[in-house]
Amino acid sequence: MSDQHRYLIIAEGAFGPETSKTANSAIRYLPGRVVGVLDSQVPGRTSREVLGFGGDIPVVRSIEEGFALNPTAVLIGIAPAGGQLPAEWRGWILAAIDRGLHVWSGLHTVLGNDPELAARAREKGVAITDARRPPPHLAVSNGLAAQVDAFVVLSVGSDCNVGKLTAQLELIRGLEQRGLRTRFAATGQTGMLIAGWGLAVDAVVADFIGGATEQLVLQAAQDADVVLVEGQGSLIHPGYSGVTLGLMHGACPRAMILCHQPSREFIGDHSITRPAWVRIPPLPELVRIYEDAARPVFPSKVIGIALNTYDLSAAAAKAALAVAQHETGLPAADPVRFDPAPLVDAVVRARALVAKPPA
Repeated sequence: MSDQHRYLIIAEGAFGPETSKTANSAIRYLPGRVVGVLDSQVPGRTSREVLGFGGDIPVVRSIEEGFALNPTAVLIGIAPAGGQLPAEWRGWILAAIDRGLHVWSGLHTVLGNDPELAARAREKGVAITDARRPPPHLAVSNGLAAQVDAFVVLSVGSDCNVGKLTAQLELIRGLEQRGLRTRFAATGQTGMLIAGWGLAVDAVVADFIGGATEQLVLQAAQDADVVLVEGQGSLIHPGYSGVTLGLMHGACPRAMILCHQPSREFIGDHSITRPAWVRIPPLPELVRIYEDAARPVFPSKVIGIALNTYDLSAAAAKAALAVAQHETGLPAADPVRFDPAPLVDAVVRARALVAKPPA
């Protein structure tokens, strides 16, 4: 579905740099297939004005204004509070289905299981795609990813929403220009939208997160020199550390790229649900935390630091990169704002040092 449609993105009340991850990634990486964004709080503006990128993609006030842009599908671009579908959104989705538009959702609420929505979709001959619907018959991880010939790189983070998906996507072109067949393994709904395949591991029963990740790596490695696995959560996040550890043990990465937003001091300090309370440790300590967690199952090294400096001035961003590199002794880059080459070089160097794994 993601290879064919022109999307109207629903981001009502939350279209912004840190509050609409799926919408933002679709606009950054699929700009020619986004016709507009629905958010009545910032109507009449463009994506560039709200996000700093995305060109003239318009923000519309109502679903009817969005329909006038001739989309072929609606994309739910944010996660509403509690993960539940607001009543107003239900009306929008039903109206879209009645117009023959398909629906793409990354919500934990499986829209295809909703009797009313499913019946209306069948009646109109449109598809509801639920990216977070887990596949059946998953197994637990068994260390099989450690045996692939491809060089597996996992992005890890200091917190949620610091650029783990974006960092990996920004490396693909540079690695391919070095002659390396590179596959991106999507582990979340946004990555799946962009890549056209993958599995949302946070919708998988906890016992099978590692096994689901292992299967993604095995599939991606069949025709790749490098596999870039999309990271999720953070080992120090009290809510999502389990997903992060499952990814690490399932992917058995040979290398990790640590992602961080230097302006963020606390876990979840961008959230309004409760006061910040878990302080993000210094980067060298985070490097140690991730390497120590990986070591018992499959030793892995952090080989580079990816910073998200969108909210800093150019001078402050460059200073933050210099500090990160000095503190860790590792190459550091903001792969979106500046050249991703330092991280590309790090992957190439690390791959060259690794002998072919035993059969």
